[in-house]
Amino acid sequence: MSNEPIVYVIDDDEGARHSLEFLIDCAGIRVRTFPSADAFLASHAPVDHACIVTDVRMPGMNGVELVAELKRRAVPAPVIVITGHADVPLAIQAMKAGVADFIEKPFDDDTILTAIRAAIARQNDRDEAQAERDLIRSRMATLSQREREVMDGLVAGHANKVIAFDLEISARTVEVYRANVMMKMQARSLSELVRMVTVAELG
Repeated sequence: MSNEPIVYVIDDDEGARHSLEFLIDCAGIRVRTFPSADAFLASHAPVDHACIVTDVRMPGMNGVELVAELKRRAVPAPVIVITGHADVPLAIQAMKAGVADFIEKPFDDDTILTAIRAAIARQNDRDEAQAERDLIRSRMATLSQREREVMDGLVAGHANKVIAFDLEISARTVEVYRANVMMKMQARSLSELVRMVTVAELG
C-alpha cells in the first residue's frame, strides 16, 4: 500500500478541494486533502510516491513558499501549482523554483489528471533510478581498495597491461582482480560494468 502513489491536494477553498478529491479518487488514485500549506507540513504526511497539487494563493504560506520549503527539506515529491489568470507571474516564479507543472483556472478534468499522472510517472522513474543507484553502490562497497582501483582502470578504458603498470602489479594479478570485480558487481560484460559505474556516479 505504501508504494501506491498518493496525491496531496492543498487548497483553502473547501469546494475546490473536495471537487479535486472526488475527481482524483474516481480516477483510482489515492488522495488526501489539506486546507493549507501549514497544515500539510504539520501533518508530516509520507512523501514517498507522492504528488502534491496546491493552489498558488492561500492564507499563510502560499504555493511558491511551500515549494521553496519542500526544496529546503529535500522533499522529492513533484508539485503541481493551480493558478488563477492574475497569478500567472507567480506561477512562473513557482516553475523557476522547481514545480513540475502549473495549471490555469478554469481547467477541465483531463488536464489536471494528465498532469498528475505525468508527475507520478516521472516520480516512479526517479524512484526506480535511485533504487538502481543504491543497488550498484552497495555492490561497489563490497570491493576491496585494489579491486576498486582495477575497476577504475577498466572503466577508464585501460588494458590489463596498462592497469598492471599503473598499480605496479602483474597482468595476471589484474586478471584475478578483474574477475572478482565482475563477479561482485554482477556485470556480464565490460560495457555493463561501465554503465553501472556511470549510473552510480549520477545524483
